[in-house]
Amino acid sequence: MDRQPGLSIRLKLTLSYTGFLMLAGSLMLVAGWLFLTRVRHVGLVFEPDYGLSVVRDFAPMAAVTMLFLLLFGLGGGWFLAGRMLAPLDLITHATRMAANGSLSHRIQLPGRKDEFRELADAFDTMLARLEAHVAEQQRFAANASHELRTPLATSKALLDVARTDPHHDTGALVDRLHAVNTRAIDLTEALLLLSRANQRSFTREPVDLSLLAEETTETLLPLAERHGVTLETSGDIALTVGSPALLLQLTTNLVHNAIVHNLPEQGTVWVHTDVRPTTVVLTVENTGEKLTPELTATLTEPFQRGTERIHADHAGVGLGLAIVETITQAHDGTLTLAPRPAGGLRITVELPATAPRSRPMEWQAR
Repeated sequence: MDRQPGLSIRLKLTLSYTGFLMLAGSLMLVAGWLFLTRVRHVGLVFEPDYGLSVVRDFAPMAAVTMLFLLLFGLGGGWFLAGRMLAPLDLITHATRMAANGSLSHRIQLPGRKDEFRELADAFDTMLARLEAHVAEQQRFAANASHELRTPLATSKALLDVARTDPHHDTGALVDRLHAVNTRAIDLTEALLLLSRANQRSFTREPVDLSLLAEETTETLLPLAERHGVTLETSGDIALTVGSPALLLQLTTNLVHNAIVHNLPEQGTVWVHTDVRPTTVVLTVENTGEKLTPELTATLTEPFQRGTERIHADHAGVGLGLAIVETITQAHDGTLTLAPRPAGGLRITVELPATAPRSRPMEWQAR
């Protein structure tokens, strides 16, 4: 925004200090003059021309005093204003560095808590979050480019083979190209969904998480049967406000992830909804291999699958839990991942509640 040049804050504060000092000095001089010329003192004898003499003697002294107050006010006000505004110079310098792309700089203003230090601390917190967000976006872009390049390079290699070998089995080639193309489409759709959730460009309406859990388990029941996994769903009506499509995608990703990253046989997935005083909770637990807290903490990063948790037939595109985290944040919720002591994972999504009602919903499918 273009603005007209004006006085600096330091100069304005200096003039304010000086004006206040001059006004206080003037009032003191007037009070002194009135005291000397208008108040009768017991035991004092005044000459007839005493008042005029006092005025003649008092005026030069008052002028000198006011001049001293003016110079003292300007000098002292300028110094005090500079001292008071010194933290603002540091904040301005940090702001300019951030505007030029340097997000690693921190103000770290010393001293006790006051308005300037609260502003500096808030600015440092904003810079830290912005730096982490930019680093995450750069890492995500690099990973996405790598993931998208893989199916494209595979398609190119298959087409090169077909072009150089006319007798190559076209049926097998078409099947391979179809599989590679499907993976590329899935990845692209996941990236678009992630972007949409990040931008929060969706209409909010009442959503019952228990109905989404029921719909998801019914949809994924055939997949669970193929993996020999038991689905157990229970809980209460859990009403929140958000996008039904995105929250259904969140639930589907969680249950799908719990099914395919489970024990080879006799695995179990528990889906539970709960109502708390101000929030509703969706919990998805599954049996499986034991996970370390260090590995669990990285599972929401884009394209992070865990080398021992990938299954060849359902490896996915590596964005399942990243999408879950983004959708949760877009709905002002909290996502918590914790390894189960007996093996497997426990994932909790906590969202703002909209109603205290509840109904039991207990059923099991296999």
